[in-house]
Amino acid sequence: MSLYMRSELGDFNSIICFKAAIVGMEDMLGPQATAIALTGAGRKRGANLAESLGLKRGSASLGTLGDVAVKLNDALGTEGTRLCMVDSIDVQDDKVIVRTRETVCSAYEEQGSPRKCTFTLGAIHGALEYLLDKPFFGKHTGSVLRGDTHDVFEFTPR
Repeated sequence: MSLYMRSELGDFNSIICFKAAIVGMEDMLGPQATAIALTGAGRKRGANLAESLGLKRGSASLGTLGDVAVKLNDALGTEGTRLCMVDSIDVQDDKVIVRTRETVCSAYEEQGSPRKCTFTLGAIHGALEYLLDKPFFGKHTGSVLRGDTHDVFEFTPR
Protein backbone atom coordinates (compact mmCIF):
# COMPACT_ATOMS: atom_id res chain seq x y z
CA MET A 1 0.00 0.00 0.00
CA SER A 2 1.41 3.41 -0.90
CA LEU A 3 0.73 6.56 1.04
CA TYR A 4 -0.72 9.68 -0.53
CA MET A 5 1.83 12.47 -0.27
CA ARG A 6 1.26 16.14 -0.99
CA SER A 7 3.56 16.88 -3.91
CA GLU A 8 3.44 20.68 -3.62
CA LEU A 9 2.68 21.44 0.03
CA GLY A 10 4.79 18.68 1.56
CA ASP A 11 4.63 17.49 5.16
CA PHE A 12 3.96 20.70 7.05
CA ASN A 13 0.94 22.87 7.83
CA SER A 14 0.64 26.04 9.86
CA ILE A 15 0.50 26.54 13.59
CA ILE A 16 -2.61 28.63 12.99
CA CYS A 17 -4.48 25.63 11.54
CA PHE A 18 -3.24 23.31 14.30
CA LYS A 19 -4.34 25.77 16.98
CA ALA A 20 -7.74 26.18 15.29
CA ALA A 21 -8.22 22.40 15.53
CA ILE A 22 -7.35 22.49 19.24
CA VAL A 23 -9.71 25.38 20.00
CA GLY A 24 -12.47 23.77 17.93
CA MET A 25 -12.04 20.51 19.87
CA GLU A 26 -12.17 22.43 23.16
CA ASP A 27 -15.38 24.15 22.06
CA MET A 28 -17.01 20.85 21.10
CA LEU A 29 -15.59 18.42 23.69
CA GLY A 30 -14.53 20.69 26.54
CA PRO A 31 -11.01 21.47 27.68
CA GLN A 32 -10.47 18.35 29.79
CA ALA A 33 -11.60 15.83 27.16
CA THR A 34 -9.55 17.66 24.55
CA ALA A 35 -6.46 17.60 26.78
CA ILE A 36 -6.87 13.85 27.31
CA ALA A 37 -7.28 13.23 23.56
CA LEU A 38 -4.33 15.44 22.56
CA THR A 39 -2.03 14.00 25.21
CA GLY A 40 -2.94 10.48 24.10
CA ALA A 41 -2.38 11.37 20.45
CA GLY A 42 0.96 12.92 21.37
CA ARG A 43 2.03 9.80 23.29
CA LYS A 44 1.26 7.65 20.26
CA ARG A 45 3.19 10.06 18.03
CA GLY A 46 6.18 10.05 20.39
CA ALA A 47 6.38 6.25 20.53
CA ASN A 48 6.05 6.01 16.76
CA LEU A 49 8.70 8.69 16.33
CA ALA A 50 11.20 6.86 18.55
CA GLU A 51 10.58 3.65 16.63
CA SER A 52 10.88 5.43 13.25
CA LEU A 53 14.28 6.77 14.30
CA GLY A 54 15.45 3.15 14.46
CA LEU A 55 15.65 3.21 18.25
CA LYS A 56 14.70 0.04 20.07
CA ARG A 57 12.17 -0.18 22.88
CA GLY A 58 14.05 -0.01 26.15
CA SER A 59 17.28 1.11 24.43
CA ALA A 60 17.82 4.08 26.76
CA SER A 61 18.56 4.35 30.45
CA LEU A 62 18.30 7.28 32.83
CA GLY A 63 22.04 7.80 32.29
CA THR A 64 21.72 8.17 28.50
CA LEU A 65 18.89 10.70 28.41
CA GLY A 66 21.27 13.50 27.33
CA ASP A 67 21.79 11.59 24.08
CA VAL A 68 18.02 11.11 23.80
CA ALA A 69 17.53 14.90 24.07
CA VAL A 70 19.80 15.43 21.06
CA LYS A 71 17.95 12.81 18.99
CA LEU A 72 14.54 14.18 19.94
CA ASN A 73 15.64 17.74 19.19
CA ASP A 74 16.89 16.62 15.77
CA ALA A 75 13.55 14.93 15.04
CA LEU A 76 11.24 17.57 16.56
CA GLY A 77 13.25 20.79 16.14
CA THR A 78 14.44 22.90 13.22
CA GLU A 79 15.75 19.92 11.26
CA GLY A 80 12.64 17.84 11.93
CA THR A 81 8.91 18.39 12.30
CA ARG A 82 9.27 21.70 14.18
CA LEU A 83 6.97 20.62 17.01
CA CYS A 84 9.40 22.07 19.57
CA MET A 85 13.04 22.42 20.51
CA VAL A 86 14.23 19.94 23.14
CA ASP A 87 16.98 21.68 25.09
CA SER A 88 17.62 19.17 27.84
CA ILE A 89 16.53 16.03 29.62
CA ASP A 90 17.71 15.70 33.20
CA VAL A 91 17.05 13.27 36.02
CA GLN A 92 16.38 14.63 39.52
CA ASP A 93 15.64 12.01 42.16
CA ASP A 94 13.23 9.71 40.34
CA LYS A 95 11.83 12.43 38.03
CA VAL A 96 12.75 13.00 34.40
CA ILE A 97 12.71 16.75 33.63
CA VAL A 98 12.46 17.83 29.99
CA ARG A 99 12.99 21.46 28.98
CA THR A 100 11.51 22.51 25.66
CA ARG A 101 11.01 25.81 23.91
CA GLU A 102 9.13 27.18 20.94
CA THR A 103 6.47 24.53 21.50
CA VAL A 104 3.63 24.53 19.02
CA CYS A 105 1.16 24.52 21.91
CA SER A 106 2.43 27.84 23.34
CA ALA A 107 2.65 29.64 19.99
CA TYR A 108 0.18 32.49 19.46
CA GLU A 109 -0.89 32.48 23.10
CA GLU A 110 -1.04 35.60 25.27
CA GLN A 111 1.39 35.94 28.16
CA GLY A 112 -0.35 34.68 31.29
CA SER A 113 -2.47 32.21 29.31
CA PRO A 114 -3.33 29.02 31.24
CA ARG A 115 -2.72 26.92 28.09
CA LYS A 116 -0.98 23.59 28.74
CA CYS A 117 1.20 21.86 26.16
CA THR A 118 -0.88 18.70 25.86
CA PHE A 119 0.19 17.35 22.46
CA THR A 120 3.86 18.30 22.91
CA LEU A 121 3.97 16.84 26.43
CA GLY A 122 2.35 13.69 25.06
CA ALA A 123 4.91 13.36 22.25
CA ILE A 124 7.84 13.60 24.68
CA HIS A 125 6.01 11.29 27.10
CA GLY A 126 5.46 8.60 24.45
CA ALA A 127 9.07 8.75 23.28
CA LEU A 128 10.41 8.45 26.85
CA GLU A 129 8.13 5.53 27.71
CA TYR A 130 9.17 3.75 24.51
CA LEU A 131 12.90 4.36 24.98
CA LEU A 132 12.99 3.58 28.69
CA ASP A 133 10.32 0.85 28.43
CA LYS A 134 8.60 2.01 31.59
CA PRO A 135 5.38 3.92 32.27
CA PHE A 136 5.38 7.50 33.57
CA PHE A 137 2.96 10.15 34.73
CA GLY A 138 3.58 13.36 32.78
CA LYS A 139 2.92 16.89 33.96
CA HIS A 140 3.48 20.35 32.46
CA THR A 141 5.17 22.22 35.33
CA GLY A 142 6.73 25.32 33.78
CA SER A 143 5.54 27.55 30.96
CA VAL A 144 6.97 30.29 28.79
CA LEU A 145 3.48 31.77 28.95
CA ARG A 146 3.82 32.24 32.70
CA GLY A 147 7.35 33.61 32.94
CA ASP A 148 9.57 30.54 32.63
CA THR A 149 12.39 30.30 30.10
CA HIS A 150 11.10 26.89 28.90
CA ASP A 151 8.03 24.75 28.77
CA VAL A 152 9.02 22.16 31.37
CA PHE A 153 7.63 18.65 31.56
CA GLU A 154 8.15 16.34 34.55
CA PHE A 155 7.74 12.60 34.31
CA THR A 156 7.53 10.40 37.39
CA PRO A 157 7.50 6.60 37.24
CA ARG A 158 4.11 4.97 37.78
